[in-house]
Amino acid sequence: MITGQYHYNEEGYMEVKKIAVIGAGAMGNGIAQVGIMAGYKVAMHDVEQRFVDRGLSTIKESLAKFVGKGKITQEQSDDMLARLTPTTDLKAAVQDADLIIEAVFEDMAVKKQIFGDIDGLAPAHAILASNTSSMSITEIATATKRPDKVVGMHFFNPAVLMKLVEVIYAQKSSDAAIQTVYDVAKQMKKVPVIVRKDSPGFIYNRVNAPTALLLQLILDKGSPTPAQFDAIFKGFMPMTPFELADYVGLDITMHTQEYYSKTLSKDYTPRKALVDLVKAGNLGKKTGKGIYDWSAGRPTIDTSNPTTEFDATHMVALQVNEATKLLEEGVTDSPADIDLAMANGGGGIGPFTLAKNIGYPALVQKCNELADKFGVSVFRPTKTMQEGKIEV
Repeated sequence: MITGQYHYNEEGYMEVKKIAVIGAGAMGNGIAQVGIMAGYKVAMHDVEQRFVDRGLSTIKESLAKFVGKGKITQEQSDDMLARLTPTTDLKAAVQDADLIIEAVFEDMAVKKQIFGDIDGLAPAHAILASNTSSMSITEIATATKRPDKVVGMHFFNPAVLMKLVEVIYAQKSSDAAIQTVYDVAKQMKKVPVIVRKDSPGFIYNRVNAPTALLLQLILDKGSPTPAQFDAIFKGFMPMTPFELADYVGLDITMHTQEYYSKTLSKDYTPRKALVDLVKAGNLGKKTGKGIYDWSAGRPTIDTSNPTTEFDATHMVALQVNEATKLLEEGVTDSPADIDLAMANGGGGIGPFTLAKNIGYPALVQKCNELADKFGVSVFRPTKTMQEGKIEV
């Protein structure tokens, strides 16, 4: 179905032909690559040519690996690159785009400035999406005159490989805009999950928020050691909790916890041990040192002396409890969607499936243990958790 110059599918939703990605960094170039691999024309924009060139180089290297592994042909790679337009000209990038995805660093003022600029340059029908991992889509939308066409489209790093895409309603997002972005994610061979209420951390990062808090509380307490705690998980997790925190970046953890302390609970206020590491520039893998020493590559963790103070079900209990808050708050009405998001955002089994296997009474007990030990109210089990009647 075609109306004017814009294409619509049989259900009446706009078909996206061209995507503009704003930001050519790790997330931006990954999203751009996903777009061209899915058959879309993509403009990739950044403010300086060196950033654009670096992003383009990363995409070329990634596609070459796909060719080398026999997943695509050289001809297909060439066709994909022919659909990509790298540019430092914002107007040229967005003026004929159907979907614009912002993928710059996590600064609300910067994002609102970009959305205001894009709003004045993009065609009236274009949908504006933010790849923010936790910030308010509703607030970002206030910078535009089209809040009904502003949505969240949260990819996970690395975007080329990770399956989950959270599609987030802002306060005024239209169903049509959400459906269009959902369909694009499907075309990209991703697993989209709709987040029905704009809330800090959305689904995946919100469910993991209290486990990140537990890690910094243990770090601040000084015992058990990170290695003793990580030893519990060695063998059934591809990357153990403290190791993963280093891999993601301790500065990112600190800034995210600061954001949650303002938007969710003061319990998330970063503790001294974490703040001291960040102030010292020991941010994890990217600086060669964090909780562990990465100077010689991935750290070797001593698993010979696992802690007996904690076990893996403490982490599961916190995830399940936080997931029940998402249901109570209306962030999503689907336990199955939470499990789908968690399984595809980081691999493994969803929290509610785990809860069914472990049993809610045991998990409630674990939450209360942690709340008592650390004096943290966000660890207390919810009414839904205590009832334990969730079906998936």
